[in-house]
Amino acid sequence: MRADARKNYSHLLEVARDVISEHGADASMRDIARRADVGLATVLRHFPTREALFEALLREHLDALTQKAAELEASSPPDEALVSWFREGVAFVHSYNGVVALMASAHADPESALYASCAAVHSAGERLLLRAQAEGTARADMNGVDLFALMSALGWVVDQPSFAPRADYLFDFIAGAMLTNRSSKDVKKAT
Repeated sequence: MRADARKNYSHLLEVARDVISEHGADASMRDIARRADVGLATVLRHFPTREALFEALLREHLDALTQKAAELEASSPPDEALVSWFREGVAFVHSYNGVVALMASAHADPESALYASCAAVHSAGERLLLRAQAEGTARADMNGVDLFALMSALGWVVDQPSFAPRADYLFDFIAGAMLTNRSSKDVKKAT
């Protein structure tokens, strides 16, 4: 990609990130074009579909979440790594209103542009969970699908105005329930 095209691409992603943060996953491609001060055709040339835009926008964050799991796996005790990564995942899901539905549908659809990144995040979380389970610090009756579902659900719940004030409590409660012999107070102290 030429330098000017790369600059335009980066600018469109930056603007899209802002618009989607403000208006959620249903943000209009026209609004993104307008805010970027380009024509809709320019946006569509770079991102021919909404899914292509979200794939580009979310891939960077999903890849960072996958990398974070590897770093935590190498540097932290299994239960702390799992909880720290889970916190990062919930924060990511919470960062874009409406992204939960996109990720959930992409995770089940190998044809989706987001499938590979979602599958990598799922696999990274499952590795952390299995590691904590092997040590006996995470519930044995959970699997990676459960972990992904809890992350998505908690990200959605704390996005609701009536639950937002309880976000930290809800996180600690769910994380405490994932671990063995740990209360939500213990989780709060550890992270």
